[in-house]
Amino acid sequence: MNEQHFAYKVRQHLNRGAHDLRPETLDRLAAARQAALARQKEAIAHPVLAAAGNFFSFRFGDFRFSQTVAALALLLCALYSTFWIADQRVQELGDIDSAILSDELPIGAFTDKGFAAWLDSKSSAE
Repeated sequence: MNEQHFAYKVRQHLNRGAHDLRPETLDRLAAARQAALARQKEAIAHPVLAAAGNFFSFRFGDFRFSQTVAALALLLCALYSTFWIADQRVQELGDIDSAILSDELPIGAFTDKGFAAWLDSKSSAE
């Protein structure tokens, strides 16, 4: 028995049971149904991204000042750490370049194949 057939049977059974109720009971049920419909909340339309459905809904009235400040602080920390890490990498490469240019390295380092491989790995790691 599939779901539609089962739902049909249940509906028939409930309809037969409703006919057996007293008129006073039916009137009370109808009044209760009307009261429930009157109290039912209305759906509020809000802007939604067309392709994303209800997953991305924007309600700007729900944002609080503290949430905005916390989000901005998090964004500033992320930006600062990104620039700090990039600055550290530039300083490391600058130290290597200055060591090479100031002849602080022994002459054998320039002919060493491992040194060339190390330089290549450092430049590809960026």
